[in-house]
Amino acid sequence: MRTREPSERGDQAYPPLPEALVVPVYDNHTHLEIADGDDPIDFREQLDRASAVGVRGVVQVGTDVETSRWSARQAAREPRMLAAVALHPNEAPELAAAGELDDALAEIAELATWPRVRAVGETGLDFFRTGEDGRDAQYRSFEAHIAIAKENGIALQIHDRDAHAEVVATLKRVGAPERTVFHCFSGDAEFARLCADNGWYMSFAGNVTFKNAGTLREALEVAPRALLLVETDAPYLTPTPYRGRPNAPYLVPHTLRAMAAHLGTDVSMLAAQISSNTELVYGRWEDDAVEAR
Repeated sequence: MRTREPSERGDQAYPPLPEALVVPVYDNHTHLEIADGDDPIDFREQLDRASAVGVRGVVQVGTDVETSRWSARQAAREPRMLAAVALHPNEAPELAAAGELDDALAEIAELATWPRVRAVGETGLDFFRTGEDGRDAQYRSFEAHIAIAKENGIALQIHDRDAHAEVVATLKRVGAPERTVFHCFSGDAEFARLCADNGWYMSFAGNVTFKNAGTLREALEVAPRALLLVETDAPYLTPTPYRGRPNAPYLVPHTLRAMAAHLGTDVSMLAAQISSNTELVYGRWEDDAVEAR
């Protein structure tokens, strides 16, 4: 397990369990390999807590070779977990500078063939943390990940930060996989319409509940229900009313209920739609787990 860097945050106890959902959903994107909080919780207990409140499964997401390997191995053993494997865009420039990017991409390509690895991600472009000198490596890595997803017929999970136009241009130029997901959707209503026009899924995280996230809620309003997903991005982006405390898959109900309230729809109806959408993207979690390699 990796430990999240300490910060100046206040209360670092995990929040209490929310009221259980009547209709279960899945957490589209989480990082259970990261230990967080004053009293870190083992990923198995995290999954037990999630099960208790109606979160029936998670997509565990890698961000480098090490965490992708961990994700694939745990998903092979754990029927409540599927895996996504990738090099985070901010990893690509460092790997390229060390002459290690091609070898790392080759390992991601091998992991993507495992049965319970159902997505390539998180990959994409991040111009917030990477300057112009690192962008060529990010583009090369992103395009390689797109190819890996298409070669294996699995979904693509996109990390897109300060790079909406460039991500879209890349998808258009090389061709997006059939199932493409914008994880932790961060666009406005216009960008949501663009994603909808292309059949790309939009996954909303806990930040859609934040008081200052009006633009995100406007995007939620125009996103077709058939393209909606929900996620935690745990241990980050803990939803209101526990913003700043450690996040976990069992807190998905807070985000889902906030989404339903804003859309003026029934929570169970929205949960049923999102659950169906998630299975269309990744397949069924009930597939038999295999022996870890």
